[in-house]
Amino acid sequence: MSRFVVRRLLTMVLLLFAISAVTFLLFIVALPGGNPAGQIAGRLATPAEIHLISVRYGFDKPIYIQYLKTMGNIFTGTAYSYSQGFNVLSEIETGLPKTLSLAFGAGFFWLFASIVLGTLAAIHQGKYLDRVLTVLSMVGVSMPPFFLGALLIYYVGYKVGLIPIGGYVPLTQNPAAWFWHLLAPWFTLSVLFIGFYSRVLRGSILDVSNEDYVRTARAKGLSERRVLIRHILRTSLLPIISLWGLDMAQVIGGGAILTETVYNLHGVGQLAANSIGNFDTVTLMSIVMLTAIAVVVMNALIDIFYAVLDPRIRL
Repeated sequence: MSRFVVRRLLTMVLLLFAISAVTFLLFIVALPGGNPAGQIAGRLATPAEIHLISVRYGFDKPIYIQYLKTMGNIFTGTAYSYSQGFNVLSEIETGLPKTLSLAFGAGFFWLFASIVLGTLAAIHQGKYLDRVLTVLSMVGVSMPPFFLGALLIYYVGYKVGLIPIGGYVPLTQNPAAWFWHLLAPWFTLSVLFIGFYSRVLRGSILDVSNEDYVRTARAKGLSERRVLIRHILRTSLLPIISLWGLDMAQVIGGGAILTETVYNLHGVGQLAANSIGNFDTVTLMSIVMLTAIAVVVMNALIDIFYAVLDPRIRL
């Protein structure tokens, strides 16, 4: 097991290096107007002024030196947004608690709800409950977050007054208000994933139920509840855990742009949206690297957890 963990961690480091190199080349070299010197000089700058700024800030150096300097600034927290005028790390640190609160709260909510609904649908395959859950899951998958969020804000928040209309309260300041303000964003972000995850889990449970080791467990006289929990669910949850880890990483890296914007949370997703509008390549590269780190680390943790559940994966 230790050798598997070491190999997985080494792969993670190499993958992050490759992602950082590709990200730099795409944003600085391949993207038109990605040269930071042009962003500092402004749209009306002459080529001579851009050249002077390039020499002053080192943007005329070889590409590998610019890469090392840029990634060094990003990972040491000294990256600066030339178009928006702020320290990138400070801005991300301001929005990250809001994004993490949204991501983990919604993530555990949709994972728990998906396991319950997917298991119920598989147990009652072809029956009335299965059909109702199928319809609800399709509605959830088809519901855009901005539309559902707008409905909740107007009808439940504004008309009835049951939920706060946007905003964020830090957990350390008031845990009850933190929970109450995030309840609607959690639900809005979770609906899409619940519909998809529950259908995946239902199909996985039905497939695993026909495996030989499941029939053997039933033949030994084990109760149906124990067979479901100890044998069927343990294997059926593997694809769900993989999906959950990747989706969580994407949400942390700004994948909840619409939900954060609707509820005015000012998290990493909203920062990414503003940076796209301002063509802020430095901030966008930092957010892309944050997303990459989250995805790669979560994927490594999932692989390790896989190896715990299924020893065959260690090979």
